[in-house]
Amino acid sequence: MSGMIAILDYGSQYNQLIARRVRECRVYCEILPHDISPAELAGKGVKGIILSGGPASIFDRGVPKAHAGIFKMEVPILGICYGMQLMAHALGGRVTASEFREYGRAELKLSPQGEKSLLFSGLTGNQRIWMSHGDKVTRLPRGFSAVGETDNCPVAAMENRARRFYAVQFHPEVTHTLNGAVMLRNFLFQIAGCRPDWTMGSFIEENVRKIKEQIGEERVLCALSGGVDSSVLAILLHRAIGKRLVSLFVDNGLLRKGEPGEVVATFRDSFHLNFRMINARQRFLGRLRNVTDPEKKRKIIGHEFIRIFEEEARKLGKIRFLAQGTLYPDVIESKSSFGGPSAIIKSHHNVGGLPERLNMELVEPLRVLFKDEVRELGRELGVPESIVGRHPFPGPGLAVRILGRVTRRNIEIVQQADAIVRDEISDAGLFDEVWQDFAVLLPVRSVGVMGDGRTYENVIAVRAVTSTDGMTADWAKLPHEVLEKISSRIVNEVKGVNRVVYDISTKPPSTIEWE
Repeated sequence: MSGMIAILDYGSQYNQLIARRVRECRVYCEILPHDISPAELAGKGVKGIILSGGPASIFDRGVPKAHAGIFKMEVPILGICYGMQLMAHALGGRVTASEFREYGRAELKLSPQGEKSLLFSGLTGNQRIWMSHGDKVTRLPRGFSAVGETDNCPVAAMENRARRFYAVQFHPEVTHTLNGAVMLRNFLFQIAGCRPDWTMGSFIEENVRKIKEQIGEERVLCALSGGVDSSVLAILLHRAIGKRLVSLFVDNGLLRKGEPGEVVATFRDSFHLNFRMINARQRFLGRLRNVTDPEKKRKIIGHEFIRIFEEEARKLGKIRFLAQGTLYPDVIESKSSFGGPSAIIKSHHNVGGLPERLNMELVEPLRVLFKDEVRELGRELGVPESIVGRHPFPGPGLAVRILGRVTRRNIEIVQQADAIVRDEISDAGLFDEVWQDFAVLLPVRSVGVMGDGRTYENVIAVRAVTSTDGMTADWAKLPHEVLEKISSRIVNEVKGVNRVVYDISTKPPSTIEWE
């Protein structure tokens, strides 16, 4: 790998999108704390730095700042939105509050020098961009030139070509900025000198080596759920350490209908992994009794999984390592971008749900990958498409698709409704067009009429979304006849349900899961 791009976190809602755009160029990047030291960055082999946007004003007390030393590292820097204001302020320029705030679409007018800028190489004339700011740069730092403006922002883009410092007041990472991908590619390849050499083949080679170095001659317990992430993890680990991997499948009673049997048939009978299955249905149901808060559910489930893994490790004769299929979005949403100012969205059971004192060392080679990258990795490893193409399923399982108390009856209702949703979407040939689809049991009851009699029963919400990585998502525009079949079947086949609704929210502002 020729080096990495560091994205410093200043709280932007688009941070993950910046990372996605960089990864799409086959360049490795990480979202890192806003105040990371130059020494830490140098140790990571950084080829360039991106200062993200953020909701703060440079005038606010306690706003996130960059370590002053990063501007002396002699690596290229790209400031975006707040990152531009931060750069200008840190290097002696002036930032003032705008008389007119600028949000939404705008036209960037490149100056003659801007048309020659490496950042805008290949672009001419006006560029459609996406603005979101209330402050603006009104005096350039020494050595900088203004290379683009809008009607309300005289310095919408600036550069110091000698120092390879570039900054834009708009967001090139969003699709609303028509040629934003071109600008980011120009920064990566023409300015930072990166090479598009971050591939899944290179990832496998590097991580097999890292796993062997971390594990030595020890054994590893792998938390295998049968989903995309843990399945790809298990095959990657098996390639690295073979039979010293013990794959443990815990049936917590919160899985989809028929799933435990499918997992056993696939991994024990087909892949012939060193496979163990634990029936812990009663244990999890007991721990979740009368718990309704979604964060408590996630943490209880995370803790219980860990306790089971530790118990099994002792039974097997002291296993030191625990492998989990934690992904990058899990880490970002659970830990506020590694301690940065971004908001914590929710705790993922294998990140925020971990106990403070864990008696096993974690092995998490997928924690730097997005979901679509894990699928690509799985295909590179030869994992069957029937597994690689599966829709995501939350670690806490159906507990977070039951809004309210988790009971045996509520689990049965959701399992049956969920199976109908998946069947009808698959039968309509829409499985590959949808990122995720499922049923949610709502904590309300509804009046209905069945067989000329009054009913007062449960409501099921159907959720289907389209996405590329799960960080943003749009609701799937399912054909009305498909929705009609889903609703009719659930009401007729799932006892205790008399109403079905369809969720048409996007992420953001909603999340994909309801809890």
